[in-house]
Amino acid sequence: MTQIVLTISGMTCGGCVNSVTRVLQAVPGVQQAEVSLAPPQAKIRYDGALATPEKLAQAVAEAGFTVTSSQPG
Repeated sequence: MTQIVLTISGMTCGGCVNSVTRVLQAVPGVQQAEVSLAPPQAKIRYDGALATPEKLAQAVAEAGFTVTSSQPG
């Protein structure tokens, strides 16, 4: 399993956290997604053969938020 931490802008409440969690968990290969408001980030554990950082960022973007940075988790 691969881990990554995405810093996300645009989240302002618990509903935002729930939305980001839901879209990340829907990406094939994601085993776990822990999203927090403070700091605004998502810690994701995923199968690198099925998911990529780009796919994860795209899912966040489609939910209306922006990934401002990523780093290995």
